[in-house]
Amino acid sequence: MPKLTISGRDNLQRPGFYMPNRLSAEAACALHELLDGRVSYLVDEHFPPAEPTIRALRQRHARLLSFDFRQSSPRGMRELMLSELEAGRSLIFLPGEPARLIGTLSNVPSPFLQHLGSVHIAPVPVFLGYYGESLDTLSSDRNTEGRQQLCILPKLAAGPQAGARLLAAWLEQSAAAFNEQQALSGSLTEQLVRSMRRHPDTPIIDGMTGKSLSFARALGVALLVARRLKRDYPGDKRIGLLLPPSAGAVIATLACLIAGITPVMLNYVSSHSAFTSAVRRAELRRFITARAFREKLPQLPWPDDSQLIYIEKLIASLSKAALIGSILMARSAPAGLLSLASGAGRRRDRDEAVILFTSGSSGEPKGVVLTHRMLLANVAQSAARLDLHDARFLSSLPLFHSFGLTVTMLLPLLMGRPMCTHPNPTEARSLCELVRRHRLTLICATPTFARAMLRRARDDSFASVKQFIVGAEKLRPELAAEYRERFGVELLEGYGLTEASPVCSVNLPDEPLRENCPYYIPGRVAGSVGAPLPGIAVRLTAPDDDNRLLPLTEQGMIWLKGANIFDGYLGLPELNADILRDGWYKTGDLGRLDLNGFITLDGRLARFSKIGGEMVPHEGVEQALARLLKLSTDDGIRLAVTGVADAQKGEVLALLSTLPEHRLHSEEARLLAELRDGLSSLNIPNLWAPKHIIPVEEIPLLPTGKLDLRACRLLAEESLRHPAADKAAPQP
Repeated sequence: MPKLTISGRDNLQRPGFYMPNRLSAEAACALHELLDGRVSYLVDEHFPPAEPTIRALRQRHARLLSFDFRQSSPRGMRELMLSELEAGRSLIFLPGEPARLIGTLSNVPSPFLQHLGSVHIAPVPVFLGYYGESLDTLSSDRNTEGRQQLCILPKLAAGPQAGARLLAAWLEQSAAAFNEQQALSGSLTEQLVRSMRRHPDTPIIDGMTGKSLSFARALGVALLVARRLKRDYPGDKRIGLLLPPSAGAVIATLACLIAGITPVMLNYVSSHSAFTSAVRRAELRRFITARAFREKLPQLPWPDDSQLIYIEKLIASLSKAALIGSILMARSAPAGLLSLASGAGRRRDRDEAVILFTSGSSGEPKGVVLTHRMLLANVAQSAARLDLHDARFLSSLPLFHSFGLTVTMLLPLLMGRPMCTHPNPTEARSLCELVRRHRLTLICATPTFARAMLRRARDDSFASVKQFIVGAEKLRPELAAEYRERFGVELLEGYGLTEASPVCSVNLPDEPLRENCPYYIPGRVAGSVGAPLPGIAVRLTAPDDDNRLLPLTEQGMIWLKGANIFDGYLGLPELNADILRDGWYKTGDLGRLDLNGFITLDGRLARFSKIGGEMVPHEGVEQALARLLKLSTDDGIRLAVTGVADAQKGEVLALLSTLPEHRLHSEEARLLAELRDGLSSLNIPNLWAPKHIIPVEEIPLLPTGKLDLRACRLLAEESLRHPAADKAAPQP
């Protein structure tokens, strides 16, 4: 029988109205006993619980009240519930078994939460979670025979938004319970060593050469490289990594971790100033790279050759006998002994494991320290939702991209799944061929990279793909439609932040609907970035007041909490104090949730302007202008909207445009009027219309393809201070 632990007994109400996210037979019986058996259960006749739960309750002569939610009025439900409460009996809503994916937060469909406020009876939230001992079952109802944790939470207020309050309570308890799991207290290094020992023959496929390197061989080489790093560089606590996705990058990362050195994933396509800033902030003295890779990037401000460690040269210097012995040990030694001998377990869960840098879209890149615990947490959270059965990963996102590090390198290594590496995510034709040839099932990319792959793909290129996850940019509906119609593949939009290690939420393929079950919990919602992963809590505040909480269903500033959330930026204590409060991280993103928990992003706060008391979204204006001007996504980024200071209104919108028709400064008034009228025809308020048009040769972009927000704003301000006469504005 599963082990059940119970907390929150002090929150019991006798009588009270209890709303659990789900109830197993064991949990239902335990709650029944806690309430001394004076309980009535609300059971929807079209949404019955699992038979073991009903059978267990009937054995206890439980009082089951059948109702039809679709035919019941709020007034009728309230009268039924009040009659039970007034008779001294507690009420428990008994969720049924909807069609849903593994790892969803609850079994309660959104219509029930939507109408919860109408009955005006204060609910007591109850949260049931399933927890295993390994990363792949740490927080997942795949393992219903594992540990169950039942928590009774404080009673909530009745009335409007009761459903949103209940959702928030469940999310916060999900994060709190996940954070207590023992499996997160180990080290990432130890877990990697143990996993690679358990899966010695799993391949790391080199997409450039077609050669494979087994986990056992990669681990054996990494053990020797780690020994050499400790011997030759005893004073180095951090080493920069300048390597693309490859077996060499896996070995270098693993070797650094085993040696007790923090690998710093450096962005090798960043600007000169961003690169040197990252090196300075991380206090780096040495760097691991490959000579061939260095030769391909002559524009990078490479450190002196004496500071570079060439991974291929270091591996070639290892003796053949030592290599054979180390690989044999990696293949045959007991996992515990191997971990002990390598020193992999010496690091603690809260020690720094990896450092990455933000993209710097709104300023200088910031250093993000991710601990062993944070990365293990996000791997476990991802494993709880993704379909990893027989998964084969495409690993082409750079390791300085947090998705590339966690999802397409650490996740397959820790779950024992094959990966196929390719050093360049922009080589779409090669990537499509790798997916087809090696029958890869899981792809992570940005929409920009996905669009390039669409153009180069054969009709059968994605026949093996089960999950194609996109993030970092907004997924356009037309791109998703093209993939669906041509390949039968759903592009699944997700949401991640470097500061969250990085995955926060993701859409997933829906479960098939079942006969005789009218309710389901969706796996994906169009236009959303998915539901939060297990163990991640969300709260919203007013955009201009961090202390004013908003219901989850209203637009607000998104704050996140969970074991995967970072502790602060390198050397920026004042900023950290502003964005981190009691474990909550202020993301800078505005958005809202629906009652199934799906997050819709409305944009970065930095991409809003407050005009006339209204928050005007730059991205929304850009999308409307693109429709008005009939711009295709294949054309690239042709325009950008930014906010500029205005003496009368405080701030107005300026349009940066590369379009030829916007080049004549003398025609600006007419062009602005045409844009305003056109936007109005799309039901866009006049308040959203740009007040300036600034012609430019190109839109400022970061090397990642994202808008360089700071450069856009500076370019607009400079151009307005020194307007050009019928010619493109100068570039900064």
